[in-house]
Amino acid sequence: MAPQVSIDLARVAQPRQAARPAPVGSARTLLLVGYLLSALTTALTGYAAWLTITVAETGVWEIILGLATSVVVVLALCTFVPLARGSKQQATSARALAADNIVEARTYRSRAGQSAWIAIGSCLPIIFIATFTLFLLANDHAVQTTFFDASFMAKSFVAVTVAFGENIKIAVLAEILVLIWALLIALARLAPGKAGRPLRWLATAYVDVFRAVPSIIVIYLVGFGLPLAGVPLFSDLGPMWSAVLALTLTYGAYVAEVYRSGIDGIHWSQVSAARSLGLSYGKTMRFVVVPQALRRVTPPLLNDFIGLQKDTALVTIIGTVDAFTQAKIYSSNYFNLSSVTVVAILFIIITIPQTRFVDRLLERDARRQRNKG
Repeated sequence: MAPQVSIDLARVAQPRQAARPAPVGSARTLLLVGYLLSALTTALTGYAAWLTITVAETGVWEIILGLATSVVVVLALCTFVPLARGSKQQATSARALAADNIVEARTYRSRAGQSAWIAIGSCLPIIFIATFTLFLLANDHAVQTTFFDASFMAKSFVAVTVAFGENIKIAVLAEILVLIWALLIALARLAPGKAGRPLRWLATAYVDVFRAVPSIIVIYLVGFGLPLAGVPLFSDLGPMWSAVLALTLTYGAYVAEVYRSGIDGIHWSQVSAARSLGLSYGKTMRFVVVPQALRRVTPPLLNDFIGLQKDTALVTIIGTVDAFTQAKIYSSNYFNLSSVTVVAILFIIITIPQTRFVDRLLERDARRQRNKG
């Protein structure tokens, strides 16, 4: 047994071999892709700038496109700056690797790759801008003349903007009614017990039907069907109120589901605590559950209302003189769609700030949840 013990001790006494570090990669391929993409971006923007000078329609658009493409060319050239910095970092990484300084080699290799990605990421939006400019100048700048005629946009701007007020009015009135109507539908879907079963069935059927039928069909049926049927009160609504009613019916189904998801998200202990204090089901929903649910569903509610605002353009089919209707009048008279572009710009102006506001609310809620966690 003694020889065996001595052999084992000798084996244990042998020094362990140090683990070999993982190899240090290289960012040369990524930098090469970046250089090729930057060169392509510069060539594309240069070509767009040259076409702007030689093809674009003289006047305001020639100045605007000329300045824009000049700035884009400068931005394309600037993409070589992070690539040059990345090349220096890659060289530093190679020298550190030759000196067996693994940590420094990996650090500068990571920085070189990051610089290459910065250049590649910067090229993509510049390529999009240059491609869009070429699209405008296609077919002897026919696209620009058809959709972005500056003089025609200025001519129709006042009339279209005034008519856009009708879209705003319809959207605001419909949103107010939707908030009330959808909450009633959501509460009906959550009616408790056997006595509430008929209400649940009716509310569920309403939500299923109006979420399935396109908005334009509901608007058409309400705007033309009710006057044809001679329904008392509803037949004399007029185009504007018919549009409000149709949008309320349609978006009431969507918003009711938003309300219901918020109410279902309230922990059951809140209801139990309220009922143990003697509150009825109605008071529990009114004072405890619904206020908490409203705070939770504010971002999705705003998203639905953004969609409602866009759908106000559909009311043109029932004769409401909104911005789109006014733009179509100009387009049919002058055979140019620049007035419709004005409508699109107006919707963008009122929608994007709301979208950013929704994003801020979502970030705030996420931050609040992280702090609680």
